Amino acid sequence: MDKRSKRIVIATGVFLVLILVIDVAFHYRPGIIDALSLKIMPEFGIRIPVVRIVFEPVLGLLLFFNRSLYALTEVPVALGWLFIFYLVWMVWKGVSVREKKSKRRWFGGRLVDIPIVAGLLFTLFVVMIFIRLPNNTIVNGSENGILVTTHCHTEYSHDGLISEKSLWRWHKRNGFDAFFITDHNNHDRTLDFKMAQRKGEFPVEPLVMCGEEFSGSNHLSLLGLQRKFSTHGYSDSAAVAATHADDGAVIVNHWFDGEHKTLAYYRDLGVDGFEIENTAEDRYYPRDIYWKIRNFCEKNHLIMNGGLDFHGYGNVCSLWNDFTIPGWHRMDPVSKEKAILDVLRDHDQSRLKVLLYHDRPYYDKKNLNFRPFITLFDYFRTLNGWQIFSWFFWVLVAAWILIRRNIRNEDQRIFFTAKLIPVTGVIGALFLLSLALDFALRYGKVREYNTIFPEYARLFFYLGFSFLLYSALVLWLRLRKRKE
Repeated sequence: MDKRSKRIVIATGVFLVLILVIDVAFHYRPGIIDALSLKIMPEFGIRIPVVRIVFEPVLGLLLFFNRSLYALTEVPVALGWLFIFYLVWMVWKGVSVREKKSKRRWFGGRLVDIPIVAGLLFTLFVVMIFIRLPNNTIVNGSENGILVTTHCHTEYSHDGLISEKSLWRWHKRNGFDAFFITDHNNHDRTLDFKMAQRKGEFPVEPLVMCGEEFSGSNHLSLLGLQRKFSTHGYSDSAAVAATHADDGAVIVNHWFDGEHKTLAYYRDLGVDGFEIENTAEDRYYPRDIYWKIRNFCEKNHLIMNGGLDFHGYGNVCSLWNDFTIPGWHRMDPVSKEKAILDVLRDHDQSRLKVLLYHDRPYYDKKNLNFRPFITLFDYFRTLNGWQIFSWFFWVLVAAWILIRRNIRNEDQRIFFTAKLIPVTGVIGALFLLSLALDFALRYGKVREYNTIFPEYARLFFYLGFSFLLYSALVLWLRLRKRKE
């Protein structure tokens, strides 16, 4: 065995031992917690899909970073660190090349590769944000608890990217019993979709219920709407009155997000409660805001719920509203919806818990630039036996491939790297272009509702096309030069 193969074997052994030490000595068991009591809820478990375990070193890492407390900040920071590591690797490998000619070729080629590497990291970010990966989900072992979303969007919102039927399937996969669709400032399509389910056009589990996110002085979830009406030009009070006329409930969404009305204003308006958490961007509200809302709701007997605020992209599912409704599975759809709305209208917090996926200690936004290293440590702390086995298997396979492909000639090594990077760039560019095409085609039927489809279609098309041209040109020039 040559020196390079020995180094691969030693590095592999050290890495696998490190995984075991972190997981055994610092193990952190994921669980479901109550957002108000912050206690683990033993009646709820976590299910890890088989496909996730099989491809744990890829899917597991992507999903864990996607569930970061401040994912939209932390994921780009983590990708930035990967780019820095690429630059360090480029310099380190270049310095180790012995022949001056080969050294110049190495540095010249890697400098040309920098735009491709940056494009690949952007593509990875797009995959994490826009592709619905097989994430861990909840197992409901409670006697009378049913899991409900009170805040989510379809492509009939200006910023939604998921169809109604796909949203229904997504809720089914994530363990929900029912969900309200709360598209921005309209609910006519939602009401049609709800009635299609009630007519038996698709299964009644999970149950679809009609809502709307009304943009007034703040965003208000109007839940339980039974008739079509336009809220265009409505005041806050008119929107609340129209919802209550339908025997619905009104929840104030992400109250602190750039709004200026006081909590007391909405109490006096007659709302039923406030979101105490909203996971669209961050997993937790800032603690000062959390306590301000919580203390106010407890003092004024208002309900607190959790806003999943899912738009078809972004963070994976990490929040559920647990309603206590005995006999749920024996009820008809009308009775089920009424039972959920009764809890909200009665402001009965004893029958509503906000559940959060908890897989790492809480932290604030300080020093997020170095958080990816702690997140990586936290990830390895949470692994179970099957996940560790998956890591061992794939790491050993990778080590075996590296040893088998131990190319001793420096020119051959350089060419292998020079070819691999642009080939991967071409694949990444084709992915971006396919996503742009998908968004462009889907825009036609939601043109009057949606503005985000054309924005992302243009972005991914221009970036993907430029990325494809550059990667393909680099690959062609290198293959041509190799033949010469």
